Amino acid sequence: MASLNGNGNVSQRLEALDNDPLRRAWRGNKEGTIELKTVPSFDSPYKEREWIRAHMAAALRYWGKMGFGEGIAGHITVRDPVLPDHYWMNPFEEHFSTITKSMLVLVGPDGYVSPEGAQAPINAAGFYIHSAIHKARPEIKAAAHCHSIYGKAWSVFGRPIDMLVQDSCLFYENQSVYKSFGGVVLSHEEGANIASALGPKSKACILQNHGLLTLGDTVDEAVYLFGALDRLCHVQLMVEAAAANNIPKTIISKEDAEFTANSIKESRRNYIKFQLEYKLLLQETKGAFLQ
Repeated sequence: MASLNGNGNVSQRLEALDNDPLRRAWRGNKEGTIELKTVPSFDSPYKEREWIRAHMAAALRYWGKMGFGEGIAGHITVRDPVLPDHYWMNPFEEHFSTITKSMLVLVGPDGYVSPEGAQAPINAAGFYIHSAIHKARPEIKAAAHCHSIYGKAWSVFGRPIDMLVQDSCLFYENQSVYKSFGGVVLSHEEGANIASALGPKSKACILQNHGLLTLGDTVDEAVYLFGALDRLCHVQLMVEAAAANNIPKTIISKEDAEFTANSIKESRRNYIKFQLEYKLLLQETKGAFLQ
C-alpha cells in the first residue's frame, strides 16, 4: 500500500510489512533454516559480564580507530549485570586504541572505583554525566560520549540534525539538544541537567558547544549510534555550506521519515550493524582487546 507524502511523492505504508522491524531487513531460505544472529541471551550474569566487557573494549578500540580520541576526554559506560547499580567505564589515562577487557574499571553507585575490575582512576566528568543518565534511564544499558570533530562542530548551532538522508531517520524523534553549556561537567546538577535534556525516550543528545551523547540497549548500539550521528553531523555541515550558496535542499517528509525510522532505528538492528566492526577489529588486532 502507498500514499502521497508531504512532498507530494508516493510513500510506502507500514501495514504491508512484517510486524517485526528487524525481520524486514533480511531474508533467509524457503525452508526457514537460516537465522540471523542477534543479541545473545545468557544463563549466568557472570557470563554476560564477560561478553559485555569484550564488546565494550571493542567499542573503545573502534573509537580509537575512528580518531575520536581528544586527550583524556571521552567515556563509555555499561551497566553491570552482576551488580546492576554498578557500571563499567574506561580508565582515565589510557588511549582508546589500547583498551583491553582487563583495563576496564567497575564503578560503584557512590562514584568510586570498585575492588572488582581494574584499579585505575576514572574521568570525573564522565562520572557526573553517566551516573545521572543511568539513574534517570534505568532501562538503558550503555552510554557513550566523546568530543568527535563533526559532532562538536555541529553542536555549536544548538540544533538537532535534519532528516536529510535515509540514515538521518535513525534519529527521527530520537534526538534532543542540551542548549546550556555550563563549562566542563563537574557537578551532579549539571549531569542531571543533561540527563533531563535526553528525556524519557531519546537515545541521542547534542550537547551545545560540547559534543554528542548516545545511549543503547547494548554498548554496541550506543557506539554505533554515536558514529552514525557524528557522520550525519558531517553531512549536515556540508549541506549547510552548499545551502549557503543558494543550492536548495530537500528535507525528507514526516511520513517517509517515520516509515523509515520504524525499521532502521530498532535496537537489535543497531547492535547487528556494529558486529561488522567487531569482527573486523578481531581480525585487525588478532583479538588483543580480549585480554
